[in-house]
Amino acid sequence: MLSLFFAVAERDLQLAWRRRSDIVNTMVFFVLIVSLFPLGIGADKALLQTIAPGIIWVAALLSSMLAAPRLFAGDYADGTLEQMLLSAEPLVVIVSAKILAHFLISGLPLVCISPLLALQFDLPLDAIAILVLSLLLGTPALSLTGAIGAALTLGVRGSAVLLSLLVLPLTIPVLIFGSGVFLAHSAGLDTTAYWYVLAGMLAALAVLAPVASSYSLRIMLD
Repeated sequence: MLSLFFAVAERDLQLAWRRRSDIVNTMVFFVLIVSLFPLGIGADKALLQTIAPGIIWVAALLSSMLAAPRLFAGDYADGTLEQMLLSAEPLVVIVSAKILAHFLISGLPLVCISPLLALQFDLPLDAIAILVLSLLLGTPALSLTGAIGAALTLGVRGSAVLLSLLVLPLTIPVLIFGSGVFLAHSAGLDTTAYWYVLAGMLAALAVLAPVASSYSLRIMLD
């Protein structure tokens, strides 16, 4: 099982490296959304520091939705996904590996670049660290949720819009607690509960999302 998991993840990473433009497009979209707000709002330091977590989290969410349709689309188009469903290997393991690869391709680069973008909002270093940690917990949850939507809308006309309508309401709790931990830290409040909720949501999605995505793929391809 473990060898299968890493083999599928490595395959998806190699395919993504050959289509580097998709990774670049997601990062450019994220950078543009975050960078436009300071330009439009002005140089009010207090205002920028207040709105920074919400802007960065919303940008990360939208970037994740932009990348989500590609999770299964390539394998569906060339028939590889059907072969995966027909194989004797557990589909849940394959889907889990694909979700991990998707996060490494589309989510982790956003986390890595977020400290540089946070400097535009004149955030202190401790606040930037809190923001990065919250994104590190939250963006995998976005990828897991997006996988369910990508499986449900696979092969459907206008799937990108439909995926957003299905997934965005499910990601609101992640968005609320992801940005809320930063606001609580800025207000001098205890952030322990926020971290527990973020970690709990990630753990629950890590268990449920691959199973739900696997069943959805079988239903959509039957």
